Amino acid sequence: MIYTPREDSHLLEKEVRKYAKGKKVLDIGSGNGIQAQAALVSGAREILAVDINPEAVKHCKKNGLDAIQSDLFENVEGKFDLIIFNPPYLPGDEREDAESAVATSGGEKGDEIIVRFLENVGEHLEKDGIILIVVSSLTPLDGIDKFVKEKRVVASAKVFMEELEVWEVRQSS
Repeated sequence: MIYTPREDSHLLEKEVRKYAKGKKVLDIGSGNGIQAQAALVSGAREILAVDINPEAVKHCKKNGLDAIQSDLFENVEGKFDLIIFNPPYLPGDEREDAESAVATSGGEKGDEIIVRFLENVGEHLEKDGIILIVVSSLTPLDGIDKFVKEKRVVASAKVFMEELEVWEVRQSS
C-alpha cells in the first residue's frame, strides 16, 4: 500500500513549492511522490525520493523520480539544502493492519519515527539547510522538543480532531 495524499500531504506540498527552487532536495517517506513532484515542478536542481516501502519506490521511479528504498537515512548519502518529511505521526493502534500502520503510525506514542528522523537529519543537511516537517496536535512533542529548539510554523490547518502544522526548521550553526 502506498500512502495516498491527504490533507497533511497537500498542506506540505504548498510549502515545498515555495522552498524548492534551485535546491538539492531530499524527500523522506515519499509515498506516492507528491512532495518530490512538487519540488520538481518548482525548479529544484536535484531531487531524491526515499521510502521504506519498495512499492512506493517503484511508483516514484515509474513517474521519473530518482528514488531509493531506505528506512529514513539508512541508505542515503550526501547533504541536501532542503529535507522534506511528512512522517507517520499518529499513535499506534493495534486495530490497524500492519501495512497501513507503516504509513500512519509513528510508534506507540506517535513521535518515535520523528525522533529517529531528527536524531540523524543533521548529518544530511547542508549548513544553511532547511527542514520542512509535518507535525500533528495528536503527536506528543516532548521527544521532538529535545531536537528542535527553534521552529517557524509556515502553514497550519484544522482537520477533523487534530491541528496539522508544517514547521520550518533550520540547521543550527
